[in-house]
Amino acid sequence: YGPSPREKLDLFLPEGPPKGVVVFVHGGYWHLFSKAHWSHLAAGPLARGYAVAMPSYTLAPAARIAEITAEIARACWFVGTRVPGPIVVTGHSAGGHLSARMGNANLAVPVARVVPISPLSELGPLMATEMNRTLKIDEAEAAVESPARHRLRDGVTAHVWVGAEERPAFLMQARVLAEEWGCPWTADPGHHHFSVIEGLADPDSALCRVLLEGL
Repeated sequence: YGPSPREKLDLFLPEGPPKGVVVFVHGGYWHLFSKAHWSHLAAGPLARGYAVAMPSYTLAPAARIAEITAEIARACWFVGTRVPGPIVVTGHSAGGHLSARMGNANLAVPVARVVPISPLSELGPLMATEMNRTLKIDEAEAAVESPARHRLRDGVTAHVWVGAEERPAFLMQARVLAEEWGCPWTADPGHHHFSVIEGLADPDSALCRVLLEGL
């Protein structure tokens, strides 16, 4: 979907014409993993008649977060020219950040709905972490790339999802984003940071229902 070696995606198609497409953006604090680790999560939307696209992206430190955001935007445009119907973007952790960015008013991306899962919506606190040696977030990038600092784009619907058993920082990041956007948010009972995405694989789960709500 783009010029760099990792700008590739897997596209899963349902039986019959797709009702639309779900783009799932993987996590890993922008510097770990790839699309290959998450294919099983396509099962829920596929069973509901939606195509699923899973992009990889250039990892930090080879790319700054702003560059990764631009890659995911390219992936959404690419998918939109190949699959009819609405585009829903979801993602987990760092992927939650990137999915939220696709709904921000300071980007033009053809998406109908975003459902960030355990999103990193405010990047400022990460500047003081050891991880920032890899990410290299500065004040300017935090201002542009923090989804909670930008309104939800007109015409885009949103629902923020997080595990109720996650660390307080993740619960706070989810709540702040939902409050800034004025959208619903759910703290999923019994789920921690690594189990909260399991519902994507189940077409009857609360998460899968919320993902496709209103389409």
